[in-house]
Amino acid sequence: MERATAEVAIEPAPERLAPSVRRGIFLYLGILIVLLAFGGPSGGLIDIPISFFLKNRLHLEAHQVAHFRLIAAIPLYLSFAFGFIRDMWNPLGLRDRGFMLVFGGLCALLYLGFAFLPMTYASLLVAVIVLTTSFLFVASAQNGLASTIGQQHAMTGQISAAWNVFTSIPLVAALLAGGWLSGLLEDRNADSATRVLFVAGAVIMAAVSLFALWKPKDVFENVHAEHGSDVHPLADIKRLFGEWRIYPAMAIWLLWNFAPGSTTPLQYHLQNNLHATDAQWGQWNAIFAASFIPTFIVYGFLCRRFPLRTLLLWGTVIAVPQMVPLLFIDSVTGALVAAVPMGLMGGLATGAYMDLIIRSCPRGLQGTTLMMSSSLYFVISRFGDLLGTTLYDRYGGFTVCVIAITFVYALILPTLWLVPKELIATTDGEVVEVSRGIEALNRS
Repeated sequence: MERATAEVAIEPAPERLAPSVRRGIFLYLGILIVLLAFGGPSGGLIDIPISFFLKNRLHLEAHQVAHFRLIAAIPLYLSFAFGFIRDMWNPLGLRDRGFMLVFGGLCALLYLGFAFLPMTYASLLVAVIVLTTSFLFVASAQNGLASTIGQQHAMTGQISAAWNVFTSIPLVAALLAGGWLSGLLEDRNADSATRVLFVAGAVIMAAVSLFALWKPKDVFENVHAEHGSDVHPLADIKRLFGEWRIYPAMAIWLLWNFAPGSTTPLQYHLQNNLHATDAQWGQWNAIFAASFIPTFIVYGFLCRRFPLRTLLLWGTVIAVPQMVPLLFIDSVTGALVAAVPMGLMGGLATGAYMDLIIRSCPRGLQGTTLMMSSSLYFVISRFGDLLGTTLYDRYGGFTVCVIAITFVYALILPTLWLVPKELIATTDGEVVEVSRGIEALNRS
């Protein structure tokens, strides 16, 4: 005989933390985010040299590089599954620290193993897929921990700002180092070049595993588990997909990251048409990423003074023409200069969209929701890249890509009307008590 019972879970009102405690949390998350940004197989330090390896060593065309990236990103498309595992599983009884300790160490060992294999198209593809799979367990822990703290302490906007800043700083360094490293490795044979990259990845991920041994009170005494000892995966899946408020947030994130032509076609446009070097392509990406940082910092202040609905609207209005400056450049120098306003135009929107996603997370499923946004990012950006290369190859220029990107960004504006008004009515730190019934199905 089966019966269903409804249990009501009362969400405690978010607790505001002292500034010193918040700084301790930001320090811990900042170190972790920086390490992961350097150590991830899809990050700039590893990914940029691989893209140059495919282009310069294997002499692949733009669409062939896009296809490699599309296939290599298969685990990234399934990021939500890793987030769900994070929400349901408690490895070694250490929760997020357990994921970092176990899978950070495993990822380091895998990097070392692949470092000493001969590198071909096939072996490189397998290496990236396997490494990414291991890495995503660690990334899910960081995503879940950061978003849970943000929700439980009414600091989703500040978490978004800090997260984006700490992600951008190593990204800039990795992009500069990635382009420089690619040029440095040109004189080495293929196996030696990839060995240097993978050994560097192994060292970084070993550091992540060791970092998991640290348990600062400011962080772990201010985050409480939202699952009991019993977990109900099927009920949680039903609860996740029955949560309407996540859908507008994901739709906005999809449109923001589609950007057809902003990766491979832009690289080929700058290098083939404007004759940029590998290092200059890395510099362009680094300048673009660095230019987001000032507006991320500004967002951290604005989110405590203006409701999220205001920041979403104006952030989007500013971001829609982000790629238009590329229509007016005819030199590498011009492209490097244009990267500055382009980055500045995107920071406010990115901060607001991530803030919205964190606010939209169902309780106890923060890891799943944030990793779902990661899945969506990689699926849509890879397919956007594929569409962009098709447009670039067919029409023989980058202008059509700029037009396509601008049109897609403009679609975000009407999508904002779908966001639940109560979700974006408050400023960061404005505490509103909520109690919400959560139906859990118990079968006996």
